[in-house]
Amino acid sequence: MAERLRDAIAKARAARTGRTAFEPAARAPAYQGSDSLTADAWQALTPIAPNLGRLRGKRIVSPDSSAESAPIDLMRTKIVQQMRANGWRRLAITSPSAGCGKSTVALNLALSLARQEERRTLLIEADFRKPSLLKLLDAPRGPQVSDVFAGEAEFADHALRLGANLAIGANSKPVATPAELIQSRRATEALERIEAIYAPDLMIFDTAPVLVSDDTLSLAAHVDCVLIIAATEETTIREIDICERELAERTNVMGVVVNKFRFAAPEYGYAYGYGYGYGVVSDAN
Repeated sequence: MAERLRDAIAKARAARTGRTAFEPAARAPAYQGSDSLTADAWQALTPIAPNLGRLRGKRIVSPDSSAESAPIDLMRTKIVQQMRANGWRRLAITSPSAGCGKSTVALNLALSLARQEERRTLLIEADFRKPSLLKLLDAPRGPQVSDVFAGEAEFADHALRLGANLAIGANSKPVATPAELIQSRRATEALERIEAIYAPDLMIFDTAPVLVSDDTLSLAAHVDCVLIIAATEETTIREIDICERELAERTNVMGVVVNKFRFAAPEYGYAYGYGYGYGVVSDAN
């Protein structure tokens, strides 16, 4: 199924004209000022320690299981290598429609990155219409990273820290006018301030589905690249094509990840029911 979907995506791309890749946005260097101050800022974030057993029931990969984490880790390596080669630091994860599992993929990717101890990762929930990260994490309600975007609070007031090197900015409730918030100057300034203080190696944005609103198209101005999550037997080729075309006009499309299919290939340690892993990420280039 994944191979057929990948071939269909390739044919749809071939029918369109090529485009020039977007250059990384001109931003501050990855690290500024004293690294000890950055470390202090990370240490000051509110720590949480989710119950790994409960997370597994929500299809969050346990970091102590190499068999379950292998497909995610393979995707992580491919993403990191491509972003590093292009000088990209901000990645949006989206889908054509709801229910494709984009938030689960975003959280699993962030947890996989966190296992690389020398790498600092931020996961920011930019799906302001239907936030879900706190529910996935079984985390206490209360944080509202949209207030940071609005310039009404500091990231430290609403961010959660898992371990030493993963920070999550999530939301407890929906936002009334998300596209306007994302397009505001305050949002731009907030993201620049977060980068300056926390010096992340990579920022992941869990964004709204492309075909239900203009939120993710608005966010494209803030990111270097985007990864599209499609659901097997749910997402159509036409939906993927429209989604990819719209995003490609605004930022770099890294590829498409096929989710929600079962592939019981023991040589990949891959009987967990996920559809992301080696050979499933479809490169948009």
